[in-house]
Amino acid sequence: MYKVIVVDDEAVVREGLKMTIRWEEHGFELAGDYANGREAWDAIERRKPDLVISDISMPYMDGLELAELVATQFPYIKMIILTGYDQFEYAQQAIRLRVSDFILKPITAREIRELLDKVRREMDEEARRLEDLSRLQHQLHQSLPLLKERFLERLVALELGKPEIDERFAYFGLPPLAPSCLVMVADIDDFGERDAHFGDAHDAEFLRFAAFNIFEETVQGRSDVLLFRTREERMVAILSGRTEESDLYDQAFAIAEEVRHLVEKFLKFTVTIGVGRPCVSAEQLPLSYRGALSALDYRFLLGKNRVLSVADLEAVPPAPRPQPDAERLLAAAVKTGTATEAYAQIERLVAELKASWMPVGPCFLQVQRVVLLLVNAMQEMGIAGGAEDGLEPQLWLTDVYRFKTLDEIEFWLKQVVGAMMEAAQANRNHYTLQQIVRAKAYIEANYGNEKLSLQELCRHVLMSTSYFSLVFKQQTGETFVEFLTRVRIEKAKELLLGTALKFYEIAEKVGYGDPNYFSILFKKHTGCTPRDFRDRQAKETNR
Repeated sequence: MYKVIVVDDEAVVREGLKMTIRWEEHGFELAGDYANGREAWDAIERRKPDLVISDISMPYMDGLELAELVATQFPYIKMIILTGYDQFEYAQQAIRLRVSDFILKPITAREIRELLDKVRREMDEEARRLEDLSRLQHQLHQSLPLLKERFLERLVALELGKPEIDERFAYFGLPPLAPSCLVMVADIDDFGERDAHFGDAHDAEFLRFAAFNIFEETVQGRSDVLLFRTREERMVAILSGRTEESDLYDQAFAIAEEVRHLVEKFLKFTVTIGVGRPCVSAEQLPLSYRGALSALDYRFLLGKNRVLSVADLEAVPPAPRPQPDAERLLAAAVKTGTATEAYAQIERLVAELKASWMPVGPCFLQVQRVVLLLVNAMQEMGIAGGAEDGLEPQLWLTDVYRFKTLDEIEFWLKQVVGAMMEAAQANRNHYTLQQIVRAKAYIEANYGNEKLSLQELCRHVLMSTSYFSLVFKQQTGETFVEFLTRVRIEKAKELLLGTALKFYEIAEKVGYGDPNYFSILFKKHTGCTPRDFRDRQAKETNR
């Protein structure tokens, strides 16, 4: 029987889970329920449950903080995160923390039961694997390289104590780190032209391995460099053994620049490398690692294929933040359909963000402000959007995190704005066509009105006379007068053949108060007078 605890600041949720779920039937013992992450963490340290079901949004300590503590201290405890639709970004963070699953609220009892059964099957399978000691020994031997990588990743990501560091270094046969130390992180920007031709994930993994192999060959034979890959597929190098910081920087930049150059030359794609600050001992490596990641973040502003030092970048004084007038001008250009102006405002916004040296987090928020502005513009313009026309605004706020540079975001924003303008033009064309259909129907219904005019018709369809005349001619191939005359002549033909009305009566019914003018116009369009037309048709009928 596995132990489980529930963490949620809503008492009704906790009571609901306790009362509606028969935990024992699913292989679990409910060991407790708690209103916040702080209470839950105390219980986890005492009781060591096998499973934690936790909400994200809670006071004192939220679900993500709790998940990070569990992942760090008790990685064998499984976490299930509860989240609302408006907390999707937090759910993404939960995935990065390697939680077992996350569930969107509101959740039903059936969903909880199914999830518990799934987790129990996973735990049972893990237990069976752990019981096979001989197989575990074999796996341990095969997993030593991976275990070493995971330890090195923990070394730079967490503040480990000196005893643990010394023990792990001895276990994996690693040379001790001499002061000073420095961390640099390399990240593949993209795979260039190959991105469009990958057959499967194996192609990408092969190229990642090739890049790492270049890094390995560059530092081959050097005992002062430890190299490994993280779970995020980044390449990390730890340099040590230089008493002078300037020497350490020189070595780091020389290695980084050589790796960057060789990857671009032989693999035909690019990497960006962030260099952290020096530190005096292995215990302080997380400070240097965080600095290297911060330097890597500046790729968002400066572009790809670079070696970036956090010491250099953070010394740059920040410029003023972008002003909101560019956003307003962008919205105005989109609504008026001025593509050139809209693209110019996007370029201006991106240029101002680059000049601001804003950290990547606030920079993304600034881009999301622009995205919300475009969403509002879509609504005001009556654009429904959809996958078929490339407009899915419900995904835009998270889409921005797919991009590694502002240049990529600029290109994407221009694509979005272009698609919006095409959709708006299509809407306008559809509206215009509907108005022409209304105009034709109005003419068909009112052709007998002698005073029917272009101005009256345009008032009916709510269009200017000049624009209406242009699009009416485009859609029908006739002017308003030509179309009206044709309709009246055709109606006159029907009356001449189907009634015994006198010619002046027919003229009046089709909108001509002057019978002589009607007769002249009829002959012009049919080649004969109304009398000749009636007589000719009568003779043909009597044959």
